[in-house]
This record gives sequence, structure tokens and C-alpha cells, in this order.
Amino acid sequence: MIGRLNHVAIAVRDIEAASRLYRDTLGADVSAATDQPEHGVTVVFVNLPNTKIEFLQPLGENSPIAKFLEKNADGGIHHVCYEVDDILAARDRLKATGARVLGDGSPRIGAHGKPVLFLHPKDFNGTLVELEQA
Repeated sequence: MIGRLNHVAIAVRDIEAASRLYRDTLGADVSAATDQPEHGVTVVFVNLPNTKIEFLQPLGENSPIAKFLEKNADGGIHHVCYEVDDILAARDRLKATGARVLGDGSPRIGAHGKPVLFLHPKDFNGTLVELEQA
């Protein structure tokens, strides 16, 4: 059901410092920062030949990333994102097996302009999983 790894998301306190580190130290291609108010984050993508790294910085006090950083002061890996061909079919299959889809189960538009869903970390070895329609 899952396809390729789309990205690994890392929560950071300072998205500009993280961007400089990857761009200047590792020589990576780093996108401009983009606010995603509907998700409560500012995002930057580090484009790699085989996948992406997504930096997430809180956008506002109610950001889920702010809550993550309260528990993980230095930041860290927040989630992994896998591509799926049909997000609704994937959701239905997962729910039928007992996996918990976060929110109301309806896909939302993610940072790439495509439908996404998140799966409960307790159902996936402690890892928050994002599914993105390819």
C-alpha cells in the first residue's frame, strides 16, 4: 500500500538556523520558508536526490509543533511521510485493520498541495506517520 518515502520531518526551534546548517555545512538545496497556518507550522524542505527533509517550526502558540518542542527541547524527528496512490482507499484499509487515523479521518491539504492524513504513533511503533497522496 505505501510507496516511496516522501520526507522525514524534523521539528526545530529556529528554521533559519536549521536551513543554514544544511545549506552551508552539508551543501543541500534548501527551499524558502513557507507558512502553513492551517497546520500551525512554518516549513522548509531540504531537497535530496532520493527524498526530502522537512523542517517544522511552530507558527503560533497552539501549534502542535510547539507542544512537541515542549517535550523535546532540542527538537528532533517529528514524523515520516509515505506516499500512497489513493489516500481514501489507504484510509479505509487502515481503519478496517484497527489503525487510528488522527482528526476526523478526512484528508487535509498538506505542504505539497496534496491530500494528507496522519496515523496515530501508538499504532506504528511510536512513530507519527503521514500519508500523502502521490
